[in-house]
Amino acid sequence: MQKIINKEILEVQNLVKHFPIYTRGIFLKKQVGLIHAVDDISFSIKRGETFGLVGESGCGKTTTARSILYLDQPTSGKINFEGKEIITIFSSKNKEEKQKLRRKIQYVFQNPYASLDPRMTVADIITEPLTIHTSLPKKELYQKLYELLELVGLEPYHAERYPHEFSGGQRQRICIARALAVEPKLLIADEPVASLDVSVRAQILNLLKDLQQKFNTTYLYISHDLSTVRHLCNRVAVMYMGRIVELAETQELFDSPLHPYTKALLSSIPIPDPLAKKSRIILPGEVPSPINPPIGCRFETRCIYKKDQNCIKYPPKLVHIGKGHFVACEKTKKP
Repeated sequence: MQKIINKEILEVQNLVKHFPIYTRGIFLKKQVGLIHAVDDISFSIKRGETFGLVGESGCGKTTTARSILYLDQPTSGKINFEGKEIITIFSSKNKEEKQKLRRKIQYVFQNPYASLDPRMTVADIITEPLTIHTSLPKKELYQKLYELLELVGLEPYHAERYPHEFSGGQRQRICIARALAVEPKLLIADEPVASLDVSVRAQILNLLKDLQQKFNTTYLYISHDLSTVRHLCNRVAVMYMGRIVELAETQELFDSPLHPYTKALLSSIPIPDPLAKKSRIILPGEVPSPINPPIGCRFETRCIYKKDQNCIKYPPKLVHIGKGHFVACEKTKKP
């Protein structure tokens, strides 16, 4: 397991991201509603750890990551990176400070087919961030390129090829090499193996672990594949409809889930044994609309523990119940 320094490199406080909905007219447009993508979430990531963010599609995982990098401008909240409030920096006109932050925080996108420019060679793709963020001479630039290709398991002759000439796993390796080119301190991996075959997934995950041990990089790992999360992450936060409902160390979360949504999520993990029997928790009802979410607990429309009006009227707070385990549900108690 990667050595973790007990100091936060990233702190997210009360992050909110709403997307406005407009009616289209011939001359004017009018805002008629909001999509509550992320609603008041807080968490921190320690230097050197892998922090997992899980939940079903549409729960706000990617929006959270994009808000951290200011690819989507947050509606409100604070994000501190190495003690600096980065929303203020990204929204300022100080290009030098913004460029420093971009270098320290890099992103591996979910789709390796769409995140690489088909008109650029691998050499151009990987050296582009080096050209922007460094002043390396051409000889050193290409020396760095070949080092990065070797690091992610590709050959030097791959540098002159185009993205369409590679498999999905190789493309994702190119994306990782591009992200590592400027030696970031925080790497956001947004479902990096979701579109890959199972055998290739294992290669990419092991590559990420090896790179972390070598460079002590901190990861924010986003996924809905709980098996890969268990393999890679030190701590995990579970999101439902824009809010964190449970947060704990990985082993603690998988061994003693408390929130009913987390229990249902974990029960969906397949067991590689055709004779094994496992009871699935089938949640009733449908996921509420993010345009008009429940006033209280976001999960109350599907929850088996709902007993009174408090769940409907008041959103539960994320409460620490011991051993770094947090849960946002008043009806659950640790066994």
